[in-house]
Amino acid sequence: MNSTTEQAPALPEARRVPDPAGVTVRSSGPKKRKRSNVQKQSFRARLRRDKQMLLMMLPGVAFLLLFFYIPILGNVIAFQDYQPYLGIGDSLWVGWQNFVDLFGNPDFIHAFWNTLYLAAWQLVFLFPVPLVLALIVDSLISTRVRRIFQSIAYLPHFLSWVLVIAFFQQMLGGAGFVNNVLRDWGMEPVPFMTNPETFPVLVVVQMIWKDAGWAMIIFLAALASIDASLYEAAAADGAGRWRRMWHITLPGLRPVIVLLLILRIGDILSVGFEQFILQRDAVGAGAAEVLDTFTYYTGVLGGGWSSGAAAGLAKGIVSALLIYGANKLAHRFGEDGIFAQRVR
Repeated sequence: MNSTTEQAPALPEARRVPDPAGVTVRSSGPKKRKRSNVQKQSFRARLRRDKQMLLMMLPGVAFLLLFFYIPILGNVIAFQDYQPYLGIGDSLWVGWQNFVDLFGNPDFIHAFWNTLYLAAWQLVFLFPVPLVLALIVDSLISTRVRRIFQSIAYLPHFLSWVLVIAFFQQMLGGAGFVNNVLRDWGMEPVPFMTNPETFPVLVVVQMIWKDAGWAMIIFLAALASIDASLYEAAAADGAGRWRRMWHITLPGLRPVIVLLLILRIGDILSVGFEQFILQRDAVGAGAAEVLDTFTYYTGVLGGGWSSGAAAGLAKGIVSALLIYGANKLAHRFGEDGIFAQRVR
């Protein structure tokens, strides 16, 4: 009697997988992917879960829409001979004529170059100050001294430019404290607040006093993210304070420095409005006229709504191009910049 033998199902053939060490190991085939226990939630469930956070965001979103995004639509008057009584719908379209007239206006050209000149002063002398202040605060051992120093440095940021200019007028004006002291010593008073030649220095000093302390918060947050064990290892190897700062602190701050530098370059044409318009009469339009004040006097006070809109639109386009170019330059140096470079 012949017995029938049942064959077993064929198993997948084992594969030989080379090991990095040079030993060949046998693999039993592809592994099964484990199922994830995380279930995808519906949009309604996520909305119900995050409704409190969304409600907290509503005031900020509404503020941005009302005061930043919706007014962008008003730039259409830069291509019109806009008349307020006729409105946007009935005003005459003139195309690029407003821009042709604008770039042929010597007052606009002067305001443009003066803006770049003052922005260069701010970029060179104002940008490094928050970084230096952050390094000083980070090096302070006493927590109490650090808090007092931070509070004093933060306070001027919350003052309006009207109060800041009034404070500098009381200190450096013709009848201010410094000039009164100079008179008591038999010396001639110095026109700190009315000299057009030293006006860029005055502007930078005012901005440093007002905003440098507040700007150092970002650098302090970046310093807190640096691993403390790196400093301990460097100190154990005999590295001094300056070597630790050069080889650990500054490389750790480099991404933040590049990011803030890109944003500052993009905002280079916005050197300020209140600060300059409050001191324009004291030093003259030749020294204090910038793009923001030119737009105000031409568009609002002068009634040239279309010219003012054209100046503002040109300024926005140039700022966007500067941000794009600075971000591309950061990518060339291996930094992420505002957004990381797409990997192909």
